[in-house]
Amino acid sequence: MPKIAFLFPGQGSQYLGMGRALAENFASARDVFEEADRALGFPLSKLCFEGPAEELQLTANTQPSILAVSVAAAEVLGEQGVRADFVAGHSLGEYSALVVAGAIPFADAIRIVRKRGQYMQEAVPAGQGAMAALLGMPVAAIEDVCREAAQGEVVSTANLNSPGQVVIAGHASAVARAVELAKVRGAKRAVMLNVSAPFHCALMRPAAERLAQDLDALAIADSRMPLINNVDARGVTSAADVRDGLKRQVTAAVCWEQSMRAMHAQGVELFVEVGPGKVLSGLMRQIDRQAECLHAEGISSLQEVAARVST
Repeated sequence: MPKIAFLFPGQGSQYLGMGRALAENFASARDVFEEADRALGFPLSKLCFEGPAEELQLTANTQPSILAVSVAAAEVLGEQGVRADFVAGHSLGEYSALVVAGAIPFADAIRIVRKRGQYMQEAVPAGQGAMAALLGMPVAAIEDVCREAAQGEVVSTANLNSPGQVVIAGHASAVARAVELAKVRGAKRAVMLNVSAPFHCALMRPAAERLAQDLDALAIADSRMPLINNVDARGVTSAADVRDGLKRQVTAAVCWEQSMRAMHAQGVELFVEVGPGKVLSGLMRQIDRQAECLHAEGISSLQEVAARVST
């Protein structure tokens, strides 16, 4: 059996109807959604399956919804004998990874990511923050652009996604200046993103401080397998390291490319994106075209992963 890594998506991978097929076809997935509904005190499952779409897009709803679909898909994979040797998750996805790794109980995770979404949304008044994607520009050059564009405000790298894709975040005016400067400096594309808040930058400090209190009160166990964490792109298993990483990731950049390379260096042969969307599979193609990366969410894709592992 190949060495396997489960990758869990973050905000932006949601879509209306996600998880419905899982719940309709697998009792274990249905149990996950029912537990989420009980933990939150409202029908999150209905929001995933039926919407309304504008409610699903709210950060406080999006984050627990993606976590529920991701964990449900992982439960089905486990029933089919597919288990991870390593886990990683993009931002929010780190919580999904930790549930699957046995470090955080699912009900606790679903409640805390809803709070996380609320805290992040409330950290910066609407319209004052922004994010942008810079494509085809080296990280060092992007960091120079951010320093020059800041002019006393905040703008910094937020997602180091792949060799050709970096996301920046900060004050809206500083991000806009960085976008224009990046175009002049040779970026292939530099575009503002339609997001509700400037995630993973210093402006999220109020959210980080509120979340830290909740994380200190949360029962976290040692992980059953290494989590390659966002903030350091290194494997952690101890509860203390897990908690520390979750606290720091709110204001720190997501080191996704480095995380994927770290798992490859550890001998991972098969990467499986578990949950809604194929964002992480697309990033993997940019990071390493030779890497084998499958997606597991729908019925056919779950069967494809199980068949690949059994060969």
